[in-house]
Amino acid sequence: MQPGTETTRGTGVGSGAGSTRIHNIGYRNYEGARLGRAYARRSLYSQSLRGSYGLGRSAKSKVLPMILFAVMCLPAAIIVAVAVSTDLKSLPLDYTRYAIFTQAVIGLYLASQAPQSVSRDLRFRTVPLYFSRPIERVDYVLAKFGAMASALFVLTGAPLVILYVGSLLAKMDFVDQTKGFGQGLVSVAVLSLLFGGLGLVMAAFTPRRGFGVAAVIATLTISYGAVSTVQLIAYSSGETGAVKWLGLFSPITLIDGLQSAFLGAGSSFPGEAGPSAAAGVVYLLVILALIAGSYAVLMRRYRKVGL
Repeated sequence: MQPGTETTRGTGVGSGAGSTRIHNIGYRNYEGARLGRAYARRSLYSQSLRGSYGLGRSAKSKVLPMILFAVMCLPAAIIVAVAVSTDLKSLPLDYTRYAIFTQAVIGLYLASQAPQSVSRDLRFRTVPLYFSRPIERVDYVLAKFGAMASALFVLTGAPLVILYVGSLLAKMDFVDQTKGFGQGLVSVAVLSLLFGGLGLVMAAFTPRRGFGVAAVIATLTISYGAVSTVQLIAYSSGETGAVKWLGLFSPITLIDGLQSAFLGAGSSFPGEAGPSAAAGVVYLLVILALIAGSYAVLMRRYRKVGL
């Protein structure tokens, strides 16, 4: 007896010993709205962004990102409390310096969430399932890239909002604080795109989340430590001209040099006020090249993974 058939012994159509009758088991064509690629891309972006903070996932998945978010905002809250209670006329930490000051927290967050965003799809082989729907490789990469950059922007932008609101409560100069706040947002927006792209590239090449975490931490920490050390050695040796160019070889010093050149920020470079505007153009071009390069590498990576 074949599936979907039934032996009948009654009279009428299909009756008789050993005859069969085919039943309609209820399959019908889909008659609802077909929302297409744009909706699928937005849904993947939203799901990835929520997942970066553990939303929609288990309680265990929320612990680390929420702790890091709280740690990121805590210094800003303390600065505001001190500023309001002591009637300070300006913030002790500039908006553009906050991300540099908390770079370790940003690195830990990126290392924990970039592998979660893409490594799980590789490990459980769900990428081909995404591409079996009306979504293409470019949609997947854009959604993941955008979600990671947005998650970092939320992480780095929230403390700046706290500082800005606190400065207004402390009755500091509105124009100066608004200008500094805007410069800080521009800085962390560029940082989010740069760090998000680099983090996803490193995480996308391994289905092992632990390897992705180690790769991100090593890249950010080792590069910054090495560049800072070599800059200090160059400055101590009298090679002051080389200090600003050495900053091109670390993601965090790239952001430091860019905002020093164009956003009026102070610099962490030894003995340097920061790169000049001409050198700042080079910093900007390198950052744009790294962002575009990260996108290109991800597109190439998912050309094969999606098969």
